[in-house]
Amino acid sequence: MPQITIAGRHIGPDFAPLVIAEIGINHEGDYAKAERMVRDAAAVGCECVKFQCHVVEDEMSPQAKAVIPGNADVSIYEIMDRCQLGEADERKLMDLVHSLGMIYLSTPFSRAAADRLEGMGVPAYKIGSGECNNYPLVDHIASFGKPVILSTGMNSMDNVRRSVDILRARKVPFGLMHTTSMYPTPPEKVRLGAMVELMDAFPDAVVGLSDHTLTIYPCLGAAALGATMLERHFTSDKAWPGPDVFLSMDPAEMKQLIEGSAIIQKARGGTKAILPEEQVTIDFAYASCVTIAPIKKGEAFSKANLWVKRPGTGQILAEHFEGLLGRVAAADMDKDTQITWQQVEGGKK
Repeated sequence: MPQITIAGRHIGPDFAPLVIAEIGINHEGDYAKAERMVRDAAAVGCECVKFQCHVVEDEMSPQAKAVIPGNADVSIYEIMDRCQLGEADERKLMDLVHSLGMIYLSTPFSRAAADRLEGMGVPAYKIGSGECNNYPLVDHIASFGKPVILSTGMNSMDNVRRSVDILRARKVPFGLMHTTSMYPTPPEKVRLGAMVELMDAFPDAVVGLSDHTLTIYPCLGAAALGATMLERHFTSDKAWPGPDVFLSMDPAEMKQLIEGSAIIQKARGGTKAILPEEQVTIDFAYASCVTIAPIKKGEAFSKANLWVKRPGTGQILAEHFEGLLGRVAAADMDKDTQITWQQVEGGKK
């Protein structure tokens, strides 16, 4: 069973999925809003919040000023320049997150951002889908020797495999997140089967879903299929402005996802067998073989003198009824007798 540990929290099939609140840049560079989201996530039992670390001048060339994302009306350069937090604010947020008993994660989008986070002492790294095939950055982050969670949206299996090879070579614990990089993602484009494909292709990785739909249902479905990590964008208030607020979950939905995915994880697995705890129900729900007329010793059992009735406390259960027909009684029996094998000539066969 694959397993990684981040800040003492075990992640793997034997544990409830780690639900990650992707605050990202929903704070739009406003520390007070970032703090509010951290506190609201903690209040509903969230274990992990994730931010994005942007050092714009190291992350993007001037050409980015002409590239407008599909869910925006200004350039990606302008968005990140407006939404980035300084290192002092990031350190304050990390201290706050730790004080509330949560895990602080952040996605670095450049070498400078990764170096900043390493200097802050983060326990692990999240690498976004856009950097899955940025092999120089993947290797730089892996060189720190800390656990890595890699999102795989808009990348082929070959791309994922190359990054995994880097992580394995660096001997860092790692996890993979299936992602669809559409904002929002229609349900039919989620492709939970691709998440299972990652599990099969990389059995040494813990695998989860980073979801961009508008509900928690795909995450719950992923939990049923064995996802060990679940990530969705998060906001305190869906009326706030922000690049990803429109597809973010609020605290109430976060609480449902945490509770629901934990229940689903407990319900997974097992085999089709009778549990000892079911015996109390078996006693009244099963049927036993019962005489429906008086029977004399030497008389053959037939549907005229034998049938099956609740409760299931008799020695001979209904499953043996057909095998009794035509056999001979070994003793006299009154009507409504739950028969035993001692009362059947030849006993149990």
